[in-house]
Amino acid sequence: MSVSVIEQAKIQAQVLVPLVKALQAELGEARANALVRKALGDLYRGFGEEFWNAKKERDLGKAVSSAFRTYARDDALAYDVIEQTADAFAFDVTRCAYAEFYKALGEPELGFLLVCTADFATADGFGPDVRLTRTQTIMQGASHCDFRYRRDGGGAQ
Repeated sequence: MSVSVIEQAKIQAQVLVPLVKALQAELGEARANALVRKALGDLYRGFGEEFWNAKKERDLGKAVSSAFRTYARDDALAYDVIEQTADAFAFDVTRCAYAEFYKALGEPELGFLLVCTADFATADGFGPDVRLTRTQTIMQGASHCDFRYRRDGGGAQ
C-alpha cells in the first residue's frame, strides 16, 4: 500500500519546516519564501504534467476529481463538489487535515507555503488552457477553501 499524500506531507514537514525557517533566518522571509515557492513550484508543475499526460483524460472535471481524491485519501479532506463538467471542476474544502497538522505545529504560514501554494503550480502542469482560482483557504483561517478549475475557451481539447 502506498503512503497517502497527507502522510507524505507530515514526513516532509520534518525536514522542510526547519529548512525553511533556517532559510528565512539567513535570507529574510520574503526572499526565502520566494525561493521555496520557485523550487517547489517547478516540482509540482512537473507532477501536474506527469499526472495529466498519464491520465489521458480530456474531461477536466473527471481528471481533476480523480487527482483530488488522491489528496483527500485517508480522510485528509472533506469537500463539497459545486460543479463538475468537461470544462470545469469546482469544489469547496470544508475540513483539511493538512491545515490541522500545520496549525498543531504552530506553523500555518509554512503550511500555506509548503502545501497550499502547490495547488497553482500543479494546475499549471495540467496545460496552458486550465486555470485555477481560489480566494481563500482554511490554512489562512477561512471557513473553507474555494477551488475553481476551468478550461479557458470552453470545449475539451
